[in-house]
Amino acid sequence: MTGAASAPLIVTAELPPDLHRWATRLRTAHYPPERNVLEAHVTLFHVLPPSAENEVRDELAAAAARYAPPAARLEGILPLGEGTALRLFSPAMLMLREELAARFHGLLTAQDAHQPRLHVTIQNKVPVRAARELQRTLAAEIEPRGFSFPALALYYYRGGPWEFVKRWPFRGKNRG
Repeated sequence: MTGAASAPLIVTAELPPDLHRWATRLRTAHYPPERNVLEAHVTLFHVLPPSAENEVRDELAAAAARYAPPAARLEGILPLGEGTALRLFSPAMLMLREELAARFHGLLTAQDAHQPRLHVTIQNKVPVRAARELQRTLAAEIEPRGFSFPALALYYYRGGPWEFVKRWPFRGKNRG
């Protein structure tokens, strides 16, 4: 094992720099400040066991080597009840994530065992009325657009800000 033996692992799909900056600005503006310890991100796996770190690293490296940057689309707003997210659409990323989930069989929590709705949370744990107000405002402002995920990334979770471990840029030819 290479890192922190007791820290759970988190796997994300990185956003392109311009979309990351924009979504992080939205998150900074609308996420409760006392709880906002992260920049904008797309979580693929929320909790993988630290004992599987070498296996996770190997699988992420292999996937990034095999696949070209997965095509995606920002589609609009995703209501989260007491929060708001940016809704993303990417069959290619969901296929890659499903492949990784099969390889991580037996390591997944209930939350990670099902296929996620790809999104970027920009607001959470606020009154429902405040969330709906932001959703109405942003729905009129957000223009759908295409992009590609440039990389996969791995983090340690220690209860606060995530600790960056490594990123694997997509460099393969397989389009998924």
